[in-house]
Amino acid sequence: MLELISKRRSIRKYGDEMPPRELVDKLVKAALLSPTSKNSRPWEFVVVDDRETLEKLSQAKEHGSSFLKGAPIGIVILADSSKSDVWVEDASIAATIIQLAAEDLGLGSCWIQIRNRSHDGSKTAEEAVRETLGIPGSLNVEAIVALGYPAESKKPYSEDELLFDRVYRNAYGNKY
Repeated sequence: MLELISKRRSIRKYGDEMPPRELVDKLVKAALLSPTSKNSRPWEFVVVDDRETLEKLSQAKEHGSSFLKGAPIGIVILADSSKSDVWVEDASIAATIIQLAAEDLGLGSCWIQIRNRSHDGSKTAEEAVRETLGIPGSLNVEAIVALGYPAESKKPYSEDELLFDRVYRNAYGNKY
């Protein structure tokens, strides 16, 4: 698991090849197996593989989402805040599980934050995604995970890059 985590990097360039449905189904299963507070399972997911829709979603926020137009797949992570007071955490865990499963399956991924981001001066990124996908107002949009076969490679993190100086033992300030 630690090797998988160290290899997972944010990939923003993807090949044109569409991952087979079996791989996408595995990502969906991984998302549905994500842990949630009190087993509330407030999340829902929209798997997008339509190029035109991905293009629209790539413009959901002002900065940091344009690369989605080059990804073959995007998974939009939603949650119902009436089912859990920690829906943000539950949705975030699901997004992370999707990214780790993608790495394990040989796919690249990158998180696109939507919640609390701006589309333009007139609406939020969440409103833009909601309009594009027809998402009801009862669901919150946390993020989109872009997915596909990587068209770039990044070296795994090394132990030298880990910030051990931010880890303490028994009390803040006691070096680990």
